[in-house]
This record gives sequence, structure tokens and C-alpha cells, in this order.
Amino acid sequence: MKAAVFHRSGLPLSIENIADLDPAPGQMILKVCACGICGTDLHWSEINNEDSGWRDIHPGAVMGHEFAGEIAAIGKDVEGPWKVGDRVCAMPQLGCGICAACEAGSPHRCVAPKVRSTDGIPGAYSEYTPIGVNETLALPEAVSFQEGALVEPLAVGLHAVKRARLRPGDNVLIVGGGPVGLSVALWCKFFGAREIIVSDLIAKRAEGAGKFGATHAIDASNEDVSKRFKELAGGAPDVVFDAVGVPGSMQTAIGYAPIDGRVVVVGLCMVADNFKPAEAVIKEVDIAFCFVYDKSDFRMAIDMLAQGRINAAELVTHTVGFDAFPAAFEALKKPSDQIKVMLEPD
Repeated sequence: MKAAVFHRSGLPLSIENIADLDPAPGQMILKVCACGICGTDLHWSEINNEDSGWRDIHPGAVMGHEFAGEIAAIGKDVEGPWKVGDRVCAMPQLGCGICAACEAGSPHRCVAPKVRSTDGIPGAYSEYTPIGVNETLALPEAVSFQEGALVEPLAVGLHAVKRARLRPGDNVLIVGGGPVGLSVALWCKFFGAREIIVSDLIAKRAEGAGKFGATHAIDASNEDVSKRFKELAGGAPDVVFDAVGVPGSMQTAIGYAPIDGRVVVVGLCMVADNFKPAEAVIKEVDIAFCFVYDKSDFRMAIDMLAQGRINAAELVTHTVGFDAFPAAFEALKKPSDQIKVMLEPD
């Protein structure tokens, strides 16, 4: 089967033929119909993972964890209603299915997980990828494959808003207008935030946030974010989301937070970082860290897409096939007004 293969940092992904897949017991094989490029993969392909403390990526790995498609094959011991041809998306983790974490819908906390993109398991930058039966969810006909591939980042945003203990009427500042920040904006609107203000160093990204629930945008490249927020909202933010995840962005979010404010770190910084504890202590800021989601977040995202109660389709700004995929992947490593670039293998 065809796949985009990682060989080393600094080298573009290579489109190659790799071994076809047979489903392991308790797993199924998904024909990938859409897979989004995630910032985590971009960073993962560039850093020295041994220094970062983040999971390692080996030459020959195939990344990709935001996906949807059709069931192509079903392994032994798979129980449930699944059949070949079913439209589905899946949580990217491959849990054991029997530990307490898996039963609670948190396969990323599994005691014996198999890691996609490592452990010899190809991710969804490929024609086919394995999925766990316990992590698979049906896609209603009303939800397109591209929207199905957006469920994963939407679940991240939903989980972050839940971690924020958002209250109706809260004023929110979202630092970073990429896919995760805009997903956070969608859910902040859904749950009744009053002012939802997105700041970004790329003006076009900030300005486009209005399509996803933002009430205002701030061009952080030439505006004083704190001052402008107060002008727009009439006061300081109740909640600040760090949706950037680079060295310094958490401290930036703490700096924007008022006394007794809430900061939610949802952007994943994959290298060592420093911040000023004294500022957070003096302000008595509550800092919450957000790591992925659980199965209920996936279900909620699918249901709200199917009912038309959130509109995420415009997050996809560009669609490519395998031929253009390596160049599109490399281009996203530089500042861009693109939001979500989607691979469609066919």
C-alpha cells in the first residue's frame, strides 16, 4: 500500500509502497478517506525526541492520527455491529481494551498501549491503517469523511474547554488561531462564552476566527494584546487558552491572565520550557494542562456535527493527494494562513 514515510528530521516525507496490513485480533483495518496534518506531527518530525522527553519516532515510521474512512477488514475476536464498508472514525490510540483506562474510554492511559506511528504500526498518512474496535465510532451519513477527520482536533478543543470549567458569560482569550485554537473557539461559543477573542501573529488567521465563533480578533504582531482585549471586552479575560505550544507561550498566557484567572495549556510544547512561577503565584492563577480527550469527547463532537450544531467544515483550507502531500507537509512548518490541510489518499 502507498504511504508517506518519515526517514529523518530535515528530509521531506517520502511517498513509498509499504507492506499491506492484516488485522490483528481485536483490531480492524481502515481504508483512509481523509487524514488531517496535525501540528504535533510537524514538530515530531523536526525535534530531537530524546532531548524532549517526548516519544521517539524512528526512520520508516508513518505518521497521521486525525482520520476517517471505511472499514476494509475485520480481525478475529472482534465483537459488535461492525462490518466491512462501515463509515467510521477512530481514536488514534490502540489500547488493550480490558484495563480500567480502556474501559473508561481513555486508551491513551492504557497499561499496555500500542503506539501508532511507532511500534511498527503505520498511521493514517497511508492508504490503510489499523484501528482498535474499542476506539472506533460510527460516522452518521450527515458527517463527511473530512468532518470525520476533524473529530480528533475537535475533541481536543472540547476537552480543553471542559478543563477550563467554562461558565456561560465568561470572557475568553485564545492565544493561537490554528486548528486547536479555533476548535476551542467553536466550543466556547457552544457553551455560552460572552466574548471569544483570538490572538495570532498571522493577521489573516486571527481575522478568519470569526467563522468559528470568535467575536473579535487581535493581530498580535502589531497590537498590545492585553490592552486591546480590555478595549474589546471591557475587562480582562476570565480564561486564557495557550493553543500555541511553543517555548514561551505558556508564560505569555500567564502574563495575559488577571488575578484569580484561569489558564488552560492545550498546545503541546515538545521541548523544555521556562516560565515565571512568581507571576502565576502572585496572581493566584489556576493553571490546567490538557492532554487529548476521552471517548465521550469524540461522541459529543460527532453528534454535534451530525446535528449541525457546530460547523467545522471550513477548518479545512486545502486538500491534497499523495503526490502533493510531502510539499504540503513541509510548507506547514513555516508560518502560514492555512488552517487544516487534509490528505485524501484517493
